[in-house]
Amino acid sequence: MAHMVESMFSYRQVPWHGLGEIVEEAPDSRTAIKLAGLDWRVEQEKIQLVKNGALVKDYFANVRNTDGSILGIVGNKYKIVQNYEAFEFTDALLGEGVRYETAGSLCDGKKVWLLAKLKDEFKLIGDKTEVYLTFYNSHDGKGSIRVFVTPVRVVCWNTLNMALKNVSRSWATIHVGNMQEKLEEARRTLEMTYTYMNEVSEVAEILVNKTLTNNGVTEFIETLFPFDENMTDRKKNNIIDIRQELLFRYNKAPDLKKFNGTAWGMIGAVSDLVSHSAPRRNTETFAENRFDKVVTGHPVFDKATELLLAA
Repeated sequence: MAHMVESMFSYRQVPWHGLGEIVEEAPDSRTAIKLAGLDWRVEQEKIQLVKNGALVKDYFANVRNTDGSILGIVGNKYKIVQNYEAFEFTDALLGEGVRYETAGSLCDGKKVWLLAKLKDEFKLIGDKTEVYLTFYNSHDGKGSIRVFVTPVRVVCWNTLNMALKNVSRSWATIHVGNMQEKLEEARRTLEMTYTYMNEVSEVAEILVNKTLTNNGVTEFIETLFPFDENMTDRKKNNIIDIRQELLFRYNKAPDLKKFNGTAWGMIGAVSDLVSHSAPRRNTETFAENRFDKVVTGHPVFDKATELLLAA
């Protein structure tokens, strides 16, 4: 497992992030926080210079209470959001019976996340779609709190996170000010989940009724993955490989056959590509980076949506 993952669990196998120890039953928050290795607190301690014993004014160390590890240096306005508070927030937002699909710690506790399934299911053009809530937090003072929704096509477990003009899929804030009020703001934002899914449904209807000719497919793929005059031969070959892989998924993916020849079929192929394709360079952090892009919104998928809607 890649070195960024400190601890985590996953319910069954979720192919679009491919991380974690697998459990056979999705747990509630009390069990999930233990399975994920997140049952610890962050405490703030004063910083003292070794040389003369002087205290550093207006700065503190965020320290994990279980092992004393320093997670980050923060200013005196920084407000801690504990791991248990993230679970409490998600429990309160989603209601009784919420179950967690995955949660864990990255970078030695500096970053943590949880992902919970919403009870309601949706259908997009006949596709069963489940929606998940993700809560991202950092304890190192370098990142924000982020909360967002992630629709997933059940038939092949790829995501449909679309950047839409009229409605947001996410909310974020820095660790200052009244955190309880900010979480209430997040609650109001995420209550727009149904609005977001309605927008996605409307976009799906538009795209499924847009015909893509063979020439249109070629033009779209070349626009999505263009050549640059300054590219090396190696990068050009990589682009050619990606283009061919996308075309193959568009033509051959069994769950997309009924949408072949439509812009919605192409969206499904792009989603499949960004969710499941093997890395060009298999780095230690590839799985975590893909997880982050897929659940928050992949730039390639966003670009593909924009191009197809404009066509």
